[in-house]
Amino acid sequence: MKPDEILQYCLETLEGTILVSSWGERGVFYNPGGKLKRGVYVLTVKERDGENDRSSRLDREGVYRVNLGLRRETFRRLFGPLPQRPPKGGIVDMPCDFSHTDCLLPHPVYAWMGWACVLTPSRQTFEALKPLIVESYEYAGEKYAKRTK
Repeated sequence: MKPDEILQYCLETLEGTILVSSWGERGVFYNPGGKLKRGVYVLTVKERDGENDRSSRLDREGVYRVNLGLRRETFRRLFGPLPQRPPKGGIVDMPCDFSHTDCLLPHPVYAWMGWACVLTPSRQTFEALKPLIVESYEYAGEKYAKRTK
């Protein structure tokens, strides 16, 4: 799959979402009516390495990373306990090859917050990822509701 296909799927399927480009990535944010400056993250697509994030090796041709925030309970069910926050410029201490493509992984930097990722998902992996995208969307809606009260 191409990054644009994933972003387009989210924008067409997840009501109240917008596309925001920042920090070298494109993100789908929940922000119905534009009440918040940006909204709440649902999913991001990162297509190149950043200063504090090179562990996915996005410098390889055709490799990009889809990132999404999960509820902590879901993260624990999938990967075990949340790791400690890494030092600035570091990655989380988890037994993972964060450069492995086409499989669900903890996010190399933001796993401590319950984030997961997939590098260059195939169509089959993207289909399996859809329930987690819906969870991330619903979770973003809950956060949005708290922020706009």
